[in-house]
Amino acid sequence: MKKVFALFWLICFSNALAQKPVAVDTFALNADTFLGYDSLGAMYSVSENVLTKKTDKEIRQFKHPQLGKITRVDLQNPLKIVVFFGDFNTVILLDNQLNETQKIDLSDNNNSVLALGIGLASGNRLWLYNGLSQKIGLYDYTKKDFQKLTTPLAHTMVDYESDFNYFRWMDDEYHAFNCDVYGKIEALGTVPEYDQMQWVTDAVLLYKKGGELYRYEFVGNKSTLIEIDKKTFKKFTYKDQILSIFTDQGITNYKITVP
Repeated sequence: MKKVFALFWLICFSNALAQKPVAVDTFALNADTFLGYDSLGAMYSVSENVLTKKTDKEIRQFKHPQLGKITRVDLQNPLKIVVFFGDFNTVILLDNQLNETQKIDLSDNNNSVLALGIGLASGNRLWLYNGLSQKIGLYDYTKKDFQKLTTPLAHTMVDYESDFNYFRWMDDEYHAFNCDVYGKIEALGTVPEYDQMQWVTDAVLLYKKGGELYRYEFVGNKSTLIEIDKKTFKKFTYKDQILSIFTDQGITNYKITVP
């Protein structure tokens, strides 16, 4: 009886340390970078500086070689996709057919702006981290006006994510912060060193270190191993309880709940 009781607690303890997602599908993908899925289920990738959108019905592509390398793509709104070209301090807005709807030259305004971080915000605005002033703010691309929300950051920003209402970033000491559209800043905590990370909520994020994937909770500074059947992978994305793992062979999607 004691052995059974001990085994029961060993199983419970093991489950607490690791989460094991369930694979739902796998398919080949030949691309340099896998970007993930939009809210309508379309898949995006970049290969040889060409942005590709793939659905069950069609494949569409966008390229703009005159602007150099694609630095970042924001997929929050599939009807207004944000493509950032850092070398030319320029943003291109695309519709759901990957047609260019607007070109935003951030150097062509009355403000001194050098974008080192870009994301879609609410209204006709972009989140913008200005490398010249080291400040985060909102850029109204119809008025060509940059509204500063923060004082200069104390440390170098090395990673960031954003949604319509919040801009989250990590500095070079692995301290995480959150800024809302009113300029209120919240210190979220400190995370372990990582190779890639993605916020799930203000309190939880996923991160890749080496060949392992972890769930991290700021409360208690707790890391939990997520067991996947891939020993090496390039990148992961998480959206709507689907964890996507990008390897040399393609994409494997897993069903997992990350509260």
